[in-house]
Order: sequence, then structure tokens, then C-alpha cells
Amino acid sequence: MNRILLASAFLLVSISAAFADEIPSALPPPAVSPAPKALAPKLVEPHLHIARSNVAGHARVALTFDACMGQADERILSTLVRERIPATIFVTARWLKRNPAAVAVFLQNPDLFELENHGQNHIPAVDTPTLIYGIASTGSPQAVRQEVEGGAAAMVAAGIPAPHWFRGSTAKYDLSAIGEIRAMGYRIAGYSVNGDGGSLLGAVITEKRIASAKDGDVVISHVNQPTHAAGEGVAKALVDLKAKGTQFVRLQDVEDTGDDKTTE
Repeated sequence: MNRILLASAFLLVSISAAFADEIPSALPPPAVSPAPKALAPKLVEPHLHIARSNVAGHARVALTFDACMGQADERILSTLVRERIPATIFVTARWLKRNPAAVAVFLQNPDLFELENHGQNHIPAVDTPTLIYGIASTGSPQAVRQEVEGGAAAMVAAGIPAPHWFRGSTAKYDLSAIGEIRAMGYRIAGYSVNGDGGSLLGAVITEKRIASAKDGDVVISHVNQPTHAAGEGVAKALVDLKAKGTQFVRLQDVEDTGDDKTTE
């Protein structure tokens, strides 16, 4: 009798266990909150203007060129030298290393060229991680400092006077990075006319954009893409502006006003 009772009890336990495997629990699993997404930093692209000449027919314009990576664009460089047009050139450590001949031309013409800091490795000076035009930012205050200081050190090593201006890759920053760079003693170079769209525009539109510069404008273009059509347009625009009586100045030669506390 006891054996029968034990067998019946064992059978009931087995059936209950089988049904327990098939019947879902009445209580849902505890909800797991997704990790909060990091907020993208607020980026600014500062403007910069210089003091106007206020002389009819003689607009004052500052030409600035970024030398990011790659080779020197002789179409632009030779035009600047031949026409005796002053300009401010922002150089990276990477570009300096690859272009000693162009650096020599700059140093041989100190009345024309002001050389300033474009960073060590052409990394956007933003102190939180983000992507700008597909380029990863420096991502921390320490990395911002390294990008700035590394660029300056390479310039001094190449025989260039210590820089006073900085322009980061993409010309975009977050406000905290602007404060950090200013605390390092640099003015930050924005612009008011985008001449060549990162050297990606055609020759005709580039020429029109730069030639349209008005009194007090700061033009940004590139001098490191000799195979791009934009360089041809830059060279032509320089001649156009000179023919109009434009007064060309370097940033070091004139008063300026930048927004987002980039020059205060």
C-alpha cells in the first residue's frame, strides 16, 4: 500500500514539474532600463571679423589658409608670393613634416606670411567624444591640450615663431574647449567667408565666393589640396580681389572681433 502511495506521489510531482516548464510564469521578468545615451555636445563655429578700412574701393580683407595634411598647393602659394599678397597660414604638425620646401618659402617671406597653429594631428578640439564630419574629436580636456600644444611644439621645432592663434580641425568647438584654449593663451580663429567649402567646391564657385569678400571679412580656404579644382578658383580670386584694390592683412596686423568669446 505504501509503495502505491509513494508511486502516486512521485507521478504527481513529475506531472507538475512538466507543466511548470510549459506554462509561463505569471510574473514578467523585471524591466531593465536602457543605459542613458550621452548627450551630443553643443558645437559652435565661431565667426571672426577684422577692423574695416572704411575706405571706398579699398576693402580690408584677411586671407587665412588651413594646411591640414597632404601637399602644398603651389597654385595658391606661388600666386601669394608673385602678387605679394599677405596671408595667415594655419599649419598642422603633420603638414609641416611633409612640406619642408613650402615651409622654407613661408620663412623666406616674413613680410607676407604669418604662421599659426592648426593642431598636432588635425583632430577637432572638442573635449567630449563626438564625430564631426566623420572625424572623431579629441574627446577630453587633456587631449585638447595635447592637440594644441603638440601643434605649437612642431612649429617651434621647424623654426617658426611661437603661435598666438589657434584654429582646430573642422573649425568647430564646444564652449568648454574654447575656454580651455583661451586659458592657454590663444586667440581662436573663426572666419566670415568660407571660400572653398573645405577645398571641395569647384573652381568657379570658389572664385566667386572669395572674390565677394567685403570690408572686414576673414576668408578661410585651404592650401593643402593641389589636385582639387578649388585651388584654381582660390588663385584666380586672389588676383580678382587685388585688381579691385583690396587691402590684404594678416591677423597679427589688425584688430579683430570674434564671437563665442574666442578673442575676448
